[in-house]
Amino acid sequence: MSSAAEQETVAKERVAPEAVVNGASHRTPGVPVWPGAPTPLGARFRTGPDGVAGTNFALWAGGAEAVELCLFDASGRETRARLTELTHEIWHGFVPGVMPGQRYGYRVHGRWDPWTGGRWNPAKLLLDPYARAVDGDFTLPPEVYGHVRDWPQQQVADTVRDDRDSAPYVPKGVVVHDDDDWADDRRPKTPWADSVIYEVHVKGFTRRHPGIPEELRGTYAGLAHPAAVEHLVKLGVTAVELLPVHQFAHEDHLLRRGLANYWGYNSIGYFAPHAGYASAGTRGEQVGEFKRMVRALHAAGVEVILDVVYNHTAEAGELGPTLSLKGIDNRGYYRLQPDARRYADYTGCGNTLHVVQPHVLRLITDSLRYWVTEMGVDGFRFDLAAALARSMHDVDMLSPFLAVIAQDPVLRRVKLIAEPWDVGSGGYQVGAFPPLWTEWNDRYRDAVRDFWRGALPDVREMGYRLSGSSDLYAWGGRRPYASVNFVTAHDGFTLRDLVSYERKHNEANGEGNRDGTNDNRAWNCGAEGETDDERIRALRRRQLRNLLTTLLLSTGVPMLVAGDEMGRTQGGNNNAYCQDNEIGWVDWELLEDPAWQALFDLTARLIALRHRHPVLRRRAFFSGRAHSADGLRDLAWFTTRGTEMTEQDWYAPAATLGMYLSGRDIPGRDERGAPITDDSFLTVLHAGDRPVNFVLPGPPWAERYEVVVDTSRDDQTDPPAVRHTAGEEVTVPARAVLLLRVVG
Repeated sequence: MSSAAEQETVAKERVAPEAVVNGASHRTPGVPVWPGAPTPLGARFRTGPDGVAGTNFALWAGGAEAVELCLFDASGRETRARLTELTHEIWHGFVPGVMPGQRYGYRVHGRWDPWTGGRWNPAKLLLDPYARAVDGDFTLPPEVYGHVRDWPQQQVADTVRDDRDSAPYVPKGVVVHDDDDWADDRRPKTPWADSVIYEVHVKGFTRRHPGIPEELRGTYAGLAHPAAVEHLVKLGVTAVELLPVHQFAHEDHLLRRGLANYWGYNSIGYFAPHAGYASAGTRGEQVGEFKRMVRALHAAGVEVILDVVYNHTAEAGELGPTLSLKGIDNRGYYRLQPDARRYADYTGCGNTLHVVQPHVLRLITDSLRYWVTEMGVDGFRFDLAAALARSMHDVDMLSPFLAVIAQDPVLRRVKLIAEPWDVGSGGYQVGAFPPLWTEWNDRYRDAVRDFWRGALPDVREMGYRLSGSSDLYAWGGRRPYASVNFVTAHDGFTLRDLVSYERKHNEANGEGNRDGTNDNRAWNCGAEGETDDERIRALRRRQLRNLLTTLLLSTGVPMLVAGDEMGRTQGGNNNAYCQDNEIGWVDWELLEDPAWQALFDLTARLIALRHRHPVLRRRAFFSGRAHSADGLRDLAWFTTRGTEMTEQDWYAPAATLGMYLSGRDIPGRDERGAPITDDSFLTVLHAGDRPVNFVLPGPPWAERYEVVVDTSRDDQTDPPAVRHTAGEEVTVPARAVLLLRVVG
């Protein structure tokens, strides 16, 4: 067998110095291309010289030697025209007569030299990074790879250029005419402190909804349907956080197993709404459909936040397909290793965008501004945001990306949520992002899960998490709402599965149950999976009430996952990223079960309680100090004895915690300048497996208390009016939350 070095030499010799597609250039005489303009990037329909309608095409391709614009008619016949104008590394031209609906792509010429990072191959039709719509499905036959995918020596396969034409096998960009000024739209502009976020998959939320017409299920129009909007309004959430809706592609290993990327964290078009979620068509109609969805949600008072994936693309590593950026300027768009054949991978997905490059930073910020100004969205959750904050190698909170966002007049005004980690060295950055940013707080998730499964050694961690995580966020002017509190997310168990399974059950993913985390911090309440044991089923329902009540009474911004409020299950699958089926879709029949309807009712009641009481959604951290002569403080912690906790109590093993929130000492003023006052509340959380007696604190904290929530009760629709006197010893049932309002 030959050595790797000998195989690489053979591969180099096979590479032609210049690319020729099927032996011909395919340029079509007679296609007029006027000079046009280098800005804006992308394909923009407009009126050109002498009032002639057409489209201006502009593509950044810094190291390219030539760029061909490829136009496709309804039959798929291709017409090519060279873009001869080059301004500041942007190839551009105006083509008269090209109208909205026109499908197009690019072929970019340059040197094939993977050893220095050059992967130009004009045999491959490339998607415009600025395409506003995409028509067609991404499949991954060998022809869409810039290298010979099935080369016998895989260790050098990425160096062997594939000269087969990919155009018949890849989607095309679509010219879109956008003249919508959003004059009739009214953004809710919900303050951060008042927000309740609902994580939603466009398809999964609507696919099985009986109130949505069949032809609209799984689409943007389905999410805009009154039946879907009604659920959001009844629940009381203020924002939907949509799993990725940028155009995405499916990975080869999933397609080979007959699966697909359901979640969509594999972006390839940062300006295009994913065509698979459109009911109206994919020749630009998806753009209008998405806008109508946003308008419908805004009209209901619901903001739209997009989960965006700017850290990597669907082109994967050196053995991945050539779909767009890799063929436009591989070393200009991606972080490469010292061995330029290889990609720096801080994402676990094969590649990482080189965000410190000005043109890459421009691509991202242009995309963000487009979704705000032209598509109407209200904010973004950034997947693996630490990867975007890396300078050359390390995570840097003064990085170009964060600096640009901070000064941008559009982006600094929208909601910005970081997933504050990546998979690279030093990538865990919870609590480190600067002001303007909120963060997914996984320390909140872990503490709440551990408390309710009895795995915390003491209650110190719970104290911080319940009161806004001041240990993480009380710096630099940040506020309690910098913490996005969650117990579950799309990635991991659903809430019902969290109390029904201790081990992942991901066999349906076809990866031998190796995928997905093993650190679930779950407790199955005595049996793995579904059971007929009514005692266990009742305990699980109680644990669900405990988890939801804890989340919605905590200081910070709560985030729910669609379906958790009505007992959605994935059968123990904690990584359902490839389950575009009943495993991943919301089951609306659950609401026909009185037990799950009761859980929905409790969730809606807790959200309504949160909206009514500003003490539950503070805009400033607690001081813990007395603000009046009677010694009443804005926040106090109590033991079961009714005494304030000492330093020793915080370190002692305990399963019970009492938290007092004073409504008399809320910082800030209302819109008219008046002080903000509210009721005061005592929350008692008890995770022990036996009831405990709790002495209710007396003056100055309270004279009397009224029970508002008792999670030990199955029926939560109309709680009885139960009052207690300060100093009274009340029995807190095993594994329960009591919320008591001070009434005197």
